[in-house]
Order: sequence, then structure tokens, then C-alpha cells
Amino acid sequence: MTKSELVQKLSQQFSDMSQKDVEKAVDLIFSEISTALGKGNRVELRGFGAFSVRYRDRRVGRNPRTGQKVQVEGKNIPFFKAGKALRERLNTGRK
Repeated sequence: MTKSELVQKLSQQFSDMSQKDVEKAVDLIFSEISTALGKGNRVELRGFGAFSVRYRDRRVGRNPRTGQKVQVEGKNIPFFKAGKALRERLNTGRK
């Protein structure tokens, strides 16, 4: 699902809000999540999951075009861990 599909679905569900207002709300939510992660904070959405920041150590990678070894610097990356309710919903009825 893309952001525009999410906005469209929410504006259908909340018909009392204009699509422009729904888009602003979605943008604000994403912005706040990004800001919190940028500060190194964890963001938990109960029943869905948690976003956090993890540090990936420096490593030796390979240039896919030439195969040459390249030093990749350490960096912070976003990490998502699905919540219990989401995992159960995804696996309902699976064997």
C-alpha cells in the first residue's frame, strides 16, 4: 500500500474529513515518527509494532559492478519489530 492509497482509504472511512485534511494528518504522523527516530527514540504503535534505530557496524562490502572490496562506514538504520497482534493476524490459519 502506498501513502496515497492509505490517504484515499482513510478519507473514504472518515467521510467527515476532507482528503486534504487526511493527507495532512498522515504527513504529520510520519513526520513525528521520523523526528522521534532521528532523536534516537523508540516509537511504539500498540497492536502494530515498534520502530527503533539500530547501529550497523562498519564492514567490508563489495562493489556489485566490479567485485572490488569497499569499506562501508557504520551507520544508523531504522528497524521495525512487528507486534504480537500483527504477527498473530498475519499467521491466522497458516499451518
